[in-house]
Amino acid sequence: MTVDTARQSIDAALRNPQLIEAALALSEDRLHDAEPLLRGRLRDVPTDVAAIRMMAELAARIGRLKDSEALLRRALELAPSFGAARANLATILYKQNRFPEALEQLDAVLAEEGDNPAQQNLKAAALGRIGGYAEAIGLYKDLIARFPDHAKLWMSYGHMLKTVGEQDSSIAAYHRALAVEPTLGEVWWSLANLKTVRFSDADLAAMQAALSSDGLSDEDRFHLHFAMGKACEDRAAHEDAFAHYAAGNALRSAELHYDPQTTTAQVDHVIGTMTPEFLGLREGAGNDAADPIFIIGMPRAGSTLIEQILSSHSQIEGTMELPDIPAMAMREARALESDNGKEEGAAWLSAVAEMEPERLAALGAEYVERTRIQRKTAKPFFIDKLPNNWAYLGFIRLILPKAKIIDARRHPLDCCFSNFRQHFAKGQAFSYDLAHMGRYYSDYVRAMAHFDAVLPGYVHRVIHEQLLEDPEGEIRRLLAFLGVPFEEDCLNFHANTRAVRTASSEQVRRPINRDGVDQWKPYEHHLDPLKAALGSTWIRYPAL
Repeated sequence: MTVDTARQSIDAALRNPQLIEAALALSEDRLHDAEPLLRGRLRDVPTDVAAIRMMAELAARIGRLKDSEALLRRALELAPSFGAARANLATILYKQNRFPEALEQLDAVLAEEGDNPAQQNLKAAALGRIGGYAEAIGLYKDLIARFPDHAKLWMSYGHMLKTVGEQDSSIAAYHRALAVEPTLGEVWWSLANLKTVRFSDADLAAMQAALSSDGLSDEDRFHLHFAMGKACEDRAAHEDAFAHYAAGNALRSAELHYDPQTTTAQVDHVIGTMTPEFLGLREGAGNDAADPIFIIGMPRAGSTLIEQILSSHSQIEGTMELPDIPAMAMREARALESDNGKEEGAAWLSAVAEMEPERLAALGAEYVERTRIQRKTAKPFFIDKLPNNWAYLGFIRLILPKAKIIDARRHPLDCCFSNFRQHFAKGQAFSYDLAHMGRYYSDYVRAMAHFDAVLPGYVHRVIHEQLLEDPEGEIRRLLAFLGVPFEEDCLNFHANTRAVRTASSEQVRRPINRDGVDQWKPYEHHLDPLKAALGSTWIRYPAL
């Protein structure tokens, strides 16, 4: 199909009554009405690229990102000049954490269309996910100069400034966002999430006024509740603080529908499958790369502190929480599901259990290649600190047997309550209910105990409180496990100017302190559901 023919096809499709009706249904989120209209059109005219693009949008709306991607690639195959489809493809790739590919499509769109603020905004976000902070900040500066009354642009700019350690400028950007849109809850939470900002009485009144606003969305509301919780906690108004945390968590939990039994079943599957015999049969499989260092465990357990310490070493580079291991594991699970014709998703473990050693080695090499874009130095080792990788530890062991594993562990009540006070941008669905969190922590401990039993010495555990009490001793033991010499810079980690993307970014720019210890105690009478779900785990800690 030529470019001219493609343009004609698009123009004709946009005048088609069937597609106009489908577009209206999509705009009103009546997907059940849009789908038969689009399927009918594509049955009659399979090369209608406008209909293909709309079907891709429908697939994305219901979470079928792979199907959406395939449809958009088909549209571009038929009509390479279809810029809207290419822009949609960039968004779909971004949502799949495939940031370099998203940037490739965005650069093509911008080269064709020139000035496109929406795509420049997405490009800035994608650059931020691969460590291109300077270019991202430059793009945001240009955009806010052109759109000074766009609150979410100021917010995104603030996020990027926070990441590179420009805290004062970050706070100023957040306040500019609030001057435009005082009810934008995510900005209030972003200020609270710096952990170093203490809200004024005027801020508190502004947040209370925002919570009372008519038509406030649930998203703004739960962000405001989390921010109000922090404001009340700073004033030692613990009952008010807990009421706000509970309200925010309840709203978020109702959105996410987390089922704790799913995690329990997954851990049971790992324990039942990854026996010494299973691992012995696969000894020597996987890729020989020894440069990845994985820091795993619960969120809010001190992993960012460990990463900051290690990334201050001359041989170790810190990156960020990389999405690649879960993405690869779930891709293999989906492939098995497709091959077996199952309706329910197969666990990644079922997929890797059937793999030949060569395939495991190829997956290890793929991980190293996928993460190469995150590495900005020539240091021989790099860190992937996605905490949730504990659930994929068996996958890591099979594809990268020489990778180093560090388990960051913190007192169960401090760790879990810290999660309860934290709103995460995405994921961590277990963290919005105290009982769910206790079950999740217990399942994590069960899984790690299993690997300690079947692979003694494979995992090095850092107990957060012990690191605070004896930093030099714990750091020396940690570096010895990694096989690198002790360096004084690791003790002076707070002087490291590297970018930090996580909620602890400002905390790890300070010397070691005990500010986060025993923060659960003023709230203990509210924590019975958490204690019950943890069982004796919190009493026996750290001897688990």
